Formats: sequence, C-alpha cells, structure tokens
Amino acid sequence: MKQGTQGSAGTEGTGSGGTGTGRTGPARVRVPAQPGARDAGRERDRRRGDAGGGVRGEHTHGEPVLPAPRAAVRRSSVRGQVLAALRTALVTGDLRPGEVHSAPVLAERFGVSATPVREAMQQLALEGAVEVVPNRGFRVVERGARELAELAEVRALIEVPVMLRLARTVPAERWAALRPLAEATVRAASSGCRATYADSDRAFHGAVLALAGNEQLVRIAEDLHRRAQWPLVGAAPGARGRAELVADAHEHTALLDALIAGDLDVVRSLVGEHFTGAA
Repeated sequence: MKQGTQGSAGTEGTGSGGTGTGRTGPARVRVPAQPGARDAGRERDRRRGDAGGGVRGEHTHGEPVLPAPRAAVRRSSVRGQVLAALRTALVTGDLRPGEVHSAPVLAERFGVSATPVREAMQQLALEGAVEVVPNRGFRVVERGARELAELAEVRALIEVPVMLRLARTVPAERWAALRPLAEATVRAASSGCRATYADSDRAFHGAVLALAGNEQLVRIAEDLHRRAQWPLVGAAPGARGRAELVADAHEHTALLDALIAGDLDVVRSLVGEHFTGAA
C-alpha cells in the first residue's frame, strides 16, 4: 500500500526512428493470438496506410525486448488486455524509464495489430506513464523520488480523512467482510511478485474507500495509487524486496483489526505511518 503528456496517433509521423536504451535482449517473444487475428489486424493496418504491420516513421529495430505477457491476448477486449499487460510491465520494470517503444514492434510481440497497442499507449500517455516521441513511438516517463513523495502526500490528503471518517461510522461486520482482501495482499506479498501485490494492494484500498459511497473518490484515488506504484528512474526491476512487501501487507491486516475493534487512535496512527512511508 506504500507507495506525460497526452498524445494521439497523429503524432507518429514520418521520418527515421530510434530506440530507448540500446539494450540488447533475447529473441522477440510472441504471444499466441486467436486464429486469423494477426492477419486481420495487418489488413486493417494496410488499409490505414501501414506496411507489413509497421507505421511510417516508427523505427522498429533495436528496441528493448519485453518478456511475454502473463496471458495470451485474446481477441475480445484486445485493447484492455494490452493495456493491462503494459501496466504490469510498468510495475515490474519491464518497461523501464527512458525507453522508447513503437506500437508496431509491441504489436508484433503481442500478436495483434498496431491499433489496439497504440490506443493502449495513448491511454498510458493520458495517465502520465509514457510520453509521445514524434516519429518514434512512446517513451516511458522518468520519475524521481520527489514525484513519488508528492503522490504519497496527495494520497494521504485524500484517503486518510476518509478512512478516519469511515472508522467512526462503518459497523464492525462491514470491516470484517474485507478480511479476505487484506489477507490476499499478504499472500501476494509473500509471492514476491510486485505486479501481483500491486493489484491486490489497489483492490484493498479501493474496497475501503468504496464504503464512502463516492465513485469519483474511488476512481481518483485508484489513479493516484497506480501512478505511485511505477518504479523510479534508475531503480532495478523488483527493487522492493519480498520482506518489504510483506511488512507493507501486514499493515493492511493491522489496520483492519483496528477498524473492526473501533480503536480510532490506532487507526489514526496506522494510516498516518502508512502514507508517510509510502513508496
């Protein structure tokens, strides 16, 4: 729980492209697609003026190679699945700050057309995770400790008062119903997988805030929380170790115990420390 620029397809113009870090990697990994999905996607791209699945002006050689996504991209809801896979890659550090990725190359690895990948990257640009690089694609935004601290401060300003108000008004049985989510964060932390923990962490926080009955609050808080989970520039993938994740997760169960017991002093102390040490 501890803790761009907007672009459009039109910004990918003509010209020569580039790469992000110049790192070399293993052979390109492809994700099985539904039968005919890749051919159909390429045909759509050709009708849009693309050649062989590529986009004029987007350099497709020498880019950093991403590991295979956790699951094959299915034909239904392709954009959403690609977006989820890219968000996971951000959390794990497979999409590293400063790297440049073009939609055609990512599409080839996912086994889909470039269009849903480009749409997913544009959504990430709106969220501030990437920025458009004309003629090349999208660069993963480089974030420093100051931005992380600012996100933690904003999250605390939003979430702490809500949690304290809920602690006074929500009955114990409703807090007890959140026990499975709190325990799920501990299991996720014990796995050592940062992406799995990030998902369970957001799920627990979202469930707590949902008790306030304010959908806009939940949506804004989730966006801030997601951004706070991206790694800092220069941080090694998985920089937060398993022990740190487990300690973080146990704060969820301790907070839930205090909420069920109605101990406002402990709740106040826990939520304050939780966001002060957010990373």
